Amino acid sequence: MADGKRTIAGFHAVTARLRHAADSIEALYVDAQRRDARMRELLQRAQAAGIRVIAVDGQRLRGLAGEVPHQGVVAVCHPAQLARTLDDVLSGVRQDTLLLLLDGVTDPRNLGACLRTADAAGTAAVIVPRDRSAAMTAVVAKAAAGAAETIPLIAVTNLARAMEDLKQAGIWIAGAAGDAERSLYELDLTGPLAWALGAEGEGLRRLTRERCDWLARIPMAGHVESLNVSVAAGICLFETCRQRHGRAER
Repeated sequence: MADGKRTIAGFHAVTARLRHAADSIEALYVDAQRRDARMRELLQRAQAAGIRVIAVDGQRLRGLAGEVPHQGVVAVCHPAQLARTLDDVLSGVRQDTLLLLLDGVTDPRNLGACLRTADAAGTAAVIVPRDRSAAMTAVVAKAAAGAAETIPLIAVTNLARAMEDLKQAGIWIAGAAGDAERSLYELDLTGPLAWALGAEGEGLRRLTRERCDWLARIPMAGHVESLNVSVAAGICLFETCRQRHGRAER
């Protein structure tokens, strides 16, 4: 879309943008035939925020949303002021800092699902390489179910160099690898940490693997050889949360 604007489609994504960055929404297009409770609640939020609401037909909504299922609502937005730099992340490192690094995740739905998982785990940011990754699009925002409005997605020119910067800032890096000797359940994940995951089937690239402090596998009891990256991210991130919660209770 021209002038740096983009569309966000679907109730989850639009509601999250209304909640966190309503002033970035230029206009809200809604299905003129939809009058259910969910739509009424959304319209109340939009009107309370002073956002222009335009009732249109389904063809107009499909034209705005493209391939993304719109559920009767599309917002035309300016970029939200969420995207932070790597330096912003490094300046705020704490004992409980948790990051997710994605190496070569090019499917936008997988990226969106990873953002959703990262948000649920309280991750501070998701870091991706600028060239070998899906970028933020309406498809990513839809799959993220609102998390695209709350989790910074930071694209770096060189992921390996960014990993070195993280380590210098006191952040340990654990890489998920199916051929690793140790299980993730054997690692101490209670300090400042970044999990590095590659795309399903391909895994981490050599340079990314070499810059991990540890490599760990997810124990697999069945017959499948790998997990979807968002599922693997959820297991790794929530094992980290479990360990930290247990230490805090002690």
